[in-house]
Amino acid sequence: MGSITFIEHNGNQHKVDIEEGSSLMQAAMDNSVPGVDADCGGECACGTCHVIVDKNWVSVIGNTTEIETQMLDMTPEKADTSRLSCQITVTEAMDGMVVRLPEFQM
Repeated sequence: MGSITFIEHNGNQHKVDIEEGSSLMQAAMDNSVPGVDADCGGECACGTCHVIVDKNWVSVIGNTTEIETQMLDMTPEKADTSRLSCQITVTEAMDGMVVRLPEFQM
């Protein structure tokens, strides 16, 4: 379908194939992307799948929910374009998207 590039805090890049309908977190987990811990398994309950979406892609991924915003507010490395990857459903429109990983997950 396409790919998304995850960039670790140290600059290492991981280009992964994506499957429409799965979560961005699942794409990272399926491809062993370091830095996406996903401790709660995608339930929006831990904040350990925090990603920072490239600003050019923010309009493609949709808005945060109230619970996601609350979880992100506890994240020490929160940025303007921070999201929880478990809350982003992959679509064809995300082909080529770039997301950065914080140095530390909660």
